[in-house]
Amino acid sequence: MEKFIHSRILILVVFLAAFQQSWGQAIYEDERYVPETDSLTNVKLSEWQDLKFGLLMHWGPYSQWGVVESWSICPEDYGWCERKKGSNPQDYFSYKKEYEDLKKTFNPVKFNPEKWAKAARNAGMKYVVFTTKHHDGFSMFDSKYTDYKITDPETPFSSNPKANVTKVIFDAFRGEGLWAGAYFSKPDWHHENYWSPNFPPFDRNVNYDPALYPEKWEKYVQFTHNQILELLTDYGKVDILWLDGGWVKKRDKENIEQNYDEKFKENVSGNGFLKHRVVSQDIRMDELVEKAREKQPGLIVVDRAVHGKNQNYLTPENRIPEKPLPYPWESCIIAGGGWSYSFDANYMSGREAIHTLVDIVAKGGNLLLNIAPSPEGEWDAGAYGLLEEIGDWMNINDEAIYGTKSMAPYKSGNVCVTSKPDGSIYLVYLVEKGQKSLPSTIEFPVVIPKKAKATILGMKSSLQWKRQNEGISIKLPSNLRTRLLGTSAFVIKIK
Repeated sequence: MEKFIHSRILILVVFLAAFQQSWGQAIYEDERYVPETDSLTNVKLSEWQDLKFGLLMHWGPYSQWGVVESWSICPEDYGWCERKKGSNPQDYFSYKKEYEDLKKTFNPVKFNPEKWAKAARNAGMKYVVFTTKHHDGFSMFDSKYTDYKITDPETPFSSNPKANVTKVIFDAFRGEGLWAGAYFSKPDWHHENYWSPNFPPFDRNVNYDPALYPEKWEKYVQFTHNQILELLTDYGKVDILWLDGGWVKKRDKENIEQNYDEKFKENVSGNGFLKHRVVSQDIRMDELVEKAREKQPGLIVVDRAVHGKNQNYLTPENRIPEKPLPYPWESCIIAGGGWSYSFDANYMSGREAIHTLVDIVAKGGNLLLNIAPSPEGEWDAGAYGLLEEIGDWMNINDEAIYGTKSMAPYKSGNVCVTSKPDGSIYLVYLVEKGQKSLPSTIEFPVVIPKKAKATILGMKSSLQWKRQNEGISIKLPSNLRTRLLGTSAFVIKIK
């Protein structure tokens, strides 16, 4: 027996080592793409790729505790599932009850989405994605299919004229010209037909086998479809359906058996506990998407982390790919704190956000910047300050962002490049924090026409340039270098 135990430990160590070594490569191997066939959606998707910059908001009763959204009620062995709040965090069931009772104290009376929408528009954001429901199942909209929602009489904010939060947010942002996107979690850890009260929850997955309880699972499928169609019927024009919880997907038996060992390697913790299982959970996405587009023709659907035609664009999370990707994509990035509200959060600097946006756009992607509202329904001053800095830069330089395409080599040294179909080329020089001087010439490996003109956006004077080797060399006059050094980035337009 002792020999057997030691051999099992050795196997686990080998599995973990292999997993750690292959993780970076696996990120990209998993990002496969199946092109959309719906013509209206393809038109919409092309328009979305030109928008470049959007806002993501995670918000719910969990903001009162300042915890990672939903995950502390998930019984998995990950750091983000750790329970630190409540009167007895060591007792899972009492903790979950206290967590769900947060709806009884959620009263964001300072909720003013019109102010958020103006700040987002002034920053140059073109679309919003709002968490209508996260994994905990709390609906931030007036759903008729659950009482675990912000408009339930047990929630103090239910009597407020703005209680139907999702509708008010969508109306406010559409009023400022932004697209509306609905984040929706496919798993619902509150619903009796996902986490059945007959069984304890094991992990993030459904806590029973849908194949053994098909009627129970069918009720859950219908509930999910009904809530999503409700959002697409009663909340005005919705441009993006952003579905989270990629583990809720169909898997055939052969696929489960082939991948079980690999999933075991990925999901085993350092102390030997299995973190989560592989379970087939067919939510009937093809059927759902067809019904959704009957309600909202051309709807962009993002079935996150599920390979197939219902993932219209891919969403690298809190990271930027190392190189351009050959399909529509969007990096969702935390602006400060966490995805959900963090007390005393530190926000990224305007310089960091601008460099992040430029880096992503130069690689052909969009930036979805996450800002989390407080329990009272406010944004931190740091969030407004950040957006104001971005907006000041975009007011001068947004020509190099919107409607642009990735262009080889996309970046060389401190300089990124974007282009437009009319032949315009934009060299974006990223000024680093603490940089003491700018070079007298900027060199970049790109070939341009002989009669092209080079100018700095926001300035009228032309720049001298010449061809050099396989690229160009642009002269920066000394009288401009001091001014430009005080910026986060400046743009040289060549046409």
